[in-house]
Amino acid sequence: MRIAIGPSSFAAEDDTPARMLDARGVEVVPNPYGRRLTEDEINAHLEGVEGLIAGLEPLNRAVLSRAKGLKAVARVGIGMDNVDLEAAAELGIKVSNTPDAPAEAVAEMTLAALLALCRGIEIANAAMHAGKWEKNIGFGLRGATVLIVGYGRIGRRVGELLAPFGAQLLVVEPNFVADDTTKVELVTLRAGLQRADVVTLHASGAGTLLGASELSLIKEGALLLNSARGGLIDEVALIAALESGRLRGAWFDTFVEEPYHGPLRDYSQVLLTPHISTYTRQYRREMEVCAVENLCRDLDISRHRPTKK
Repeated sequence: MRIAIGPSSFAAEDDTPARMLDARGVEVVPNPYGRRLTEDEINAHLEGVEGLIAGLEPLNRAVLSRAKGLKAVARVGIGMDNVDLEAAAELGIKVSNTPDAPAEAVAEMTLAALLALCRGIEIANAAMHAGKWEKNIGFGLRGATVLIVGYGRIGRRVGELLAPFGAQLLVVEPNFVADDTTKVELVTLRAGLQRADVVTLHASGAGTLLGASELSLIKEGALLLNSARGGLIDEVALIAALESGRLRGAWFDTFVEEPYHGPLRDYSQVLLTPHISTYTRQYRREMEVCAVENLCRDLDISRHRPTKK
């Protein structure tokens, strides 16, 4: 049995997932490019394989239809926007993901980015390295209003981490389920944007969530964080909001096109990170181990199959 690897960083920090596959006697086909695969590259990569440990490579209907021997896809991570689930079901390809570990990692990163923006840490650090002693007033979270858009695993964990800071939490979630551990107020997106000092996006699905109309409603001087999906925000409208001062700052860890080479790099009040919210040793290992276990389950690969010589 041959298993293809999509993520370029698979088992890079901890080889446990790779050893798990080796112990089952499968032939592993690694990512040959050291980056995210294009559609043409993933088409070639899937030739003659029965399983895929998947990252963010495009797994649309055309790709899945061409992968004649593919039986299972195990996504390392929570998002499934790059996988055509309907096509996979029609083709009899089992699809899984690893939703639990990313929630903790992304929530931690979101809090780190928020604190950095609130206190101007990146700007102060850059000034110090340039030989400047500049003190800019920061923004504290106690009493601040934070709008969490999307209250699934990640959004809920962000709320739990923010609660001890004394922030007031607003939530936009169509499938809201009452929770006793974190006190939140359910609001509409438009109402929340007008009240929030901080807006953090953790929503799924396709389409733009914040365009010019929505950003025009956002509270003057608010902060915007996006670790969910680059396409949730209209970048042209975002830049207009930054230039007008309506948005005081923003953080992006996900982009429509990656690597990102766009105009947000020119705005010092925008904190940019290269899609690394899940990149900690603990959480990457947990996600990759879970993905291997999911793939072996869906392909019915024995735990005790001897390693090939």
